[in-house]
Amino acid sequence: MAGVHSFEVGGVKFGDGDLSFILGPCVVESLEHAMFMATSIKEICERVGVGFVYKSSFDKANRSSIESFRGDGMDFGLDVLAQVKEKVGVPVITDIHEPWHAERAAAVADILQIPAFLCRQTDLLVAAAKTGKAVNVKKGQFLAPWDARNIVDKLQAAGCEKILLTERGASFGYNNLVVDLRSFPIMRSFGVPVVFDVTHSLQLPGGLGKATGGQAQYIEDFARAGVACGVDAVFMEVHNDPANAPSDGPNQLPLDRLERLLSKLKQIHELVNEN
Repeated sequence: MAGVHSFEVGGVKFGDGDLSFILGPCVVESLEHAMFMATSIKEICERVGVGFVYKSSFDKANRSSIESFRGDGMDFGLDVLAQVKEKVGVPVITDIHEPWHAERAAAVADILQIPAFLCRQTDLLVAAAKTGKAVNVKKGQFLAPWDARNIVDKLQAAGCEKILLTERGASFGYNNLVVDLRSFPIMRSFGVPVVFDVTHSLQLPGGLGKATGGQAQYIEDFARAGVACGVDAVFMEVHNDPANAPSDGPNQLPLDRLERLLSKLKQIHELVNEN
């Protein structure tokens, strides 16, 4: 773990030998659903003994179809996340898509997330960095891991001191992604904690024509491999009813599979870090 800059966000540590989690449904659906999911995940993480940041997006701006559900707007989504943060007592992360989103989202979110398709948008990165919040950037499906060094340089030049890089698979032909395990040590060599986005790595982008497909049956396998490779955190979208989720249902982890998986990942992490 030497050489990686560690930091805490809302009591959750990234780096320094810890394994943390970013968990939650793809998009903010309702206050009731968000409170249920955040409370349920928090109880599971407390039983397992791991830290987590609650994830949900107020807008999904890069959907497959104009008909796809994006969310009920920024005001609604941020208000829900603010209530989750206050009432459940967990830090939150959400995506931003345009520079003007950064300041407004930073008033609520503990971590600002840059979607993979936007990882090279300099103005967006700079705006996120200038809020003073932690920034998690998903490496684009089109980007080599060694080229993610430029992302770190841009954020640091704009004053960001809390940076996460996330691997979420690379395009492999049409409607398919593949994870290059070399990405984890390569990106950690930049001195920042690395996150493995397991569930988005199992997407089949546009695979259902007007919607994204996915292979949720491999979530446990991918997660175990990433933790064994020494990642600092694991990102997984989790839903109590993936079949009826309005966004990314095919690749979300069912809530009832979460606790067993987290327990196994904790054991693998402890084994890998024994020496």
